[in-house]
Amino acid sequence: MREGLRFYNGEVLLGFMLGLLYLCDNSIVPIRASIHEYQNEFFTPQLNAFLFHGGSEGIFASKLHHDQDNQSSLLSPGNKPLEGKSFIRFDSVTFKRTDESAKTQNEMQSKTGLIEAIIFEVKDTERIGGNFLKSNSNVLCCNPKLAADGSCNLGEVIIQKNDDNPEWPRRIQTFFAGKDREAKMSTQSVEINKTGMYYLYFMYCDPQLKGTTITGRTVWRNPDGYLPGKMVPLMTFYGVMSLAYLVLGLGWFLRFVQFWKDIMQLHYHISAVIALGMCEMALWYFDYSNLSATGSRPVGITVWAVTITAVKKTLSRLLLLVVSMGYGVVRPTLGGVTSKVLILGLVYFVASEALELVEHLGNINDFAGRTKLYLVLPVAFLDAWFILWIFSSLSKTLEKLQMRRSIAKLEVYRKFTNALALFVLLSIAWIGYELYFNATDPISELWRIYWIIPAFWSLFAFSLLVVICILWAPSRNPTR
Repeated sequence: MREGLRFYNGEVLLGFMLGLLYLCDNSIVPIRASIHEYQNEFFTPQLNAFLFHGGSEGIFASKLHHDQDNQSSLLSPGNKPLEGKSFIRFDSVTFKRTDESAKTQNEMQSKTGLIEAIIFEVKDTERIGGNFLKSNSNVLCCNPKLAADGSCNLGEVIIQKNDDNPEWPRRIQTFFAGKDREAKMSTQSVEINKTGMYYLYFMYCDPQLKGTTITGRTVWRNPDGYLPGKMVPLMTFYGVMSLAYLVLGLGWFLRFVQFWKDIMQLHYHISAVIALGMCEMALWYFDYSNLSATGSRPVGITVWAVTITAVKKTLSRLLLLVVSMGYGVVRPTLGGVTSKVLILGLVYFVASEALELVEHLGNINDFAGRTKLYLVLPVAFLDAWFILWIFSSLSKTLEKLQMRRSIAKLEVYRKFTNALALFVLLSIAWIGYELYFNATDPISELWRIYWIIPAFWSLFAFSLLVVICILWAPSRNPTR
């Protein structure tokens, strides 16, 4: 029984060293597929228009181009001609207006309501609306005065075409007919021949269409697959990290075999953490690979990846905490704080798992900021609690070792404390950079380098694990 407890608590030991200030990795941006689904969504009034955000993605330019006669090849997601092509495809997008709006129309008219899909690159944002007009009209839709001046067409969204590319920003119009309640967009694709961050908005100018809803989906594709542009480098990164963990594991195994007679339980726990990290990186790589190939997440792989990530983060924090308390070095048991440590770990796992699942399995569209805040805040609070408890415990442990004149153990713990302090400072500095990055790039113009933010935390965790492997490497007479 006591041996079993010793094994469990040892297991709680250095896996956590891998994760310490992985503590703050909650800021990782959720990974999404490039399929945006709409389920009876309402339009929001903005200036003199009603609009709905259909999605935004970083898209790389097509490597191959098609002619107009071959446009149908973009409509089938299973076609090989899709390779090398980037596009935004509208699938079964349907608009439904209210009964009251439909009844006021003339049944004989072919066009009794207009809804427009506007696609534009982020740098062309100022081309949407009347800001570019001499009158500097603060409107989105053309009004009678502007129409009389010949500046735009009444009832349409105002767009200033790009002189270098007259087809952009792109406008796709869909009309209601007679008293029909529904209007369906034709299935069509818009090819992307220029790399950039693209936005899609559905808009209408007619106040009588108030209450109209949208259903359907749009599919956004990059030249090499459906993975969003700012996530493309992450797939390669996770592949490289899998190899890095493999190399670390091989080096650790050779050292393990060399001193197998002097192995402590702690070394088994470090081995488990290396294996866990290797599995985590491999699962994320396969998750991204499948996402890129199909456009939708493989739920089984994603759930496993999310769960392993949450388990590793939780165990990492618990391990660092019990090591900082001096378990097995200064004190044989945790005593009365055992239950508190386990409860904190359980609460953290539940909070972390919930946040990760919502971020990776939720709808592609951003969920409400308030909802996200409700999930992020508990994790951030628990992370702060872990950090305070860890350093408070380390201070007490170092004091006890000094009093007992345990020079060798004291030296290891000093190195350990210095390493943790350095990683804490690095993490705080990086969080500051993230805040600055997000504040200075509200419309994702820097989407091509955004991948470094989530990548940093994975690299950060790996680096901390390497430090732990060096400090507690197998050797002769390790119990000293």
